[in-house]
Amino acid sequence: MALKPWTEWQKIAFRIAFIFFISICIPNSAEWYKQVAGIDWTNLHYRDLYDIARFGSGLNIFGNTIFGNPLAGYANWIITLLVAIAGGLLWTVIDKRRKPEPQDYNLLYYWLRAIVRYRAAIGIIGFGFTKLLPVQMPYPSIGLLNTDFGDFTAQKIYWLSIGIVPWYQVFAGVVEIGAGTLLFFRRTTLLGAVLLFGALGDIVYVNFAYDGGVHVYSSYFVLLSTFLIVHYVPQLYRLLILEKPARQLSYYPVFSTPWQFTRIGVKTATIGVFLVLLFYLQYVNFLYDPYKQPATKGISKLRGYYNVTTFRLNGKEIPYSPVDTVRWQEATFEKWTSLTYKVNRPTPLDLSNGGGDPQRDINRTFELTGTAGGRRVFHYLADTVDNVLYLQDKYKAIPDRRNVVAGAGGDGSGNGAPPEQRIDTEPKKKGGIYDDQWISKTAWEHIGDEVEKIDPRAASTRRDREFASAGKKFDKRKRMVLKFTTTDGSRVVLEGLDENQDSLYVVLDRAERKYALSESTLVAGKYE
Repeated sequence: MALKPWTEWQKIAFRIAFIFFISICIPNSAEWYKQVAGIDWTNLHYRDLYDIARFGSGLNIFGNTIFGNPLAGYANWIITLLVAIAGGLLWTVIDKRRKPEPQDYNLLYYWLRAIVRYRAAIGIIGFGFTKLLPVQMPYPSIGLLNTDFGDFTAQKIYWLSIGIVPWYQVFAGVVEIGAGTLLFFRRTTLLGAVLLFGALGDIVYVNFAYDGGVHVYSSYFVLLSTFLIVHYVPQLYRLLILEKPARQLSYYPVFSTPWQFTRIGVKTATIGVFLVLLFYLQYVNFLYDPYKQPATKGISKLRGYYNVTTFRLNGKEIPYSPVDTVRWQEATFEKWTSLTYKVNRPTPLDLSNGGGDPQRDINRTFELTGTAGGRRVFHYLADTVDNVLYLQDKYKAIPDRRNVVAGAGGDGSGNGAPPEQRIDTEPKKKGGIYDDQWISKTAWEHIGDEVEKIDPRAASTRRDREFASAGKKFDKRKRMVLKFTTTDGSRVVLEGLDENQDSLYVVLDRAERKYALSESTLVAGKYE
């Protein structure tokens, strides 16, 4: 049975679709090509392949917010569609003069579907491995376990609700990777597209409902899968509605022998890189360098939840009061290099996803993002010879983060706060702990190089390069320098300078807290 000839309206629709989908499936950012050119394929990090698979789509001419809400983020698609319509109409005029062969459109349609299939497959597989080996939504840290439910944003509540059930997160990863794998093969395209549409359609709705912030990227896969499904709609209607036999007729070009070998070689290499190699790199990341939580283990004997027994500021003791805005109310040392404490005053609210790129531990902020209630999180470098902690606030005001101010009972709505209530995140006193040489050469020798503190199997050129570029210069963050004294960790005394360079003396007594949540059976990272 021969394929039906193309009608004129089908040709016009195809020309527009061809320009549109090529534009959103082919990387058009110079930065993407620069990153790919800089990859060391002999010493890979999982983000190297992940960044190949994940890139922005469409023509970014006027920025992402030109149309405002509720279309914010979809501006690239709208601009690309307008360009595609103009290009499609111009193509129509040219074709009327050129009069192409009928099979030309069949051939272009075959290649367009192949490009969309592979783009969707590679992208969703890169996305899925962060769930299959659950690092995208980590199990809550001690600090998060001790944060009031009402102090979380809706997005944070959703992410934590998935993080506490890692095997469900694994299941979601299986679905996404399964969909991507099916899309690699022509005969299973419909199954893969339907699976992708269902899985990512739910994620789109979740991101709108919980203000998750990645609705555009998840919508991207829904769009691609919809395009692939449309091809089968007539046959599905005939089979499922009319209950008649439905035979799918598709054009398949005749490849010469060299082209056939090339096609098989490209497919094999793509599957090998994005299904086999990326899985291995993600597995290494899961074991030794999970991307949303610090990779460096903290001081073992300090780990735990603490009550603040004594608190002195500039030699003056401040007794406990739930309404006091200076005194620490509780503190935690995580199994990695974070100290958190709660204080009853407004703190800046970070609404990013906490992914941490570049790969320095201080930039991995999942334990901080979406959390109000006066919860402060500091990353520390530990001089275990002289027992000194060099701490920096993990919050950093970045323009593209949707940061707002939320008080001790803040709702994280994104409405911000009046000027008189906004928190100055810049240090008020210069010099001292805010000098470039705030950590002495001797202390650096005791601390060692952070990049070498993870398992050698997680080493990569990318990680080394990002640490080298950072050097020992620090961002403009609030700092503390605290000497710690303890025997077995049951009582810890911290003494030194706080973020305002005031004298601080704190006594912490460990409290063994029992949680209703079961501990995760899939624990990322090595901290023993």
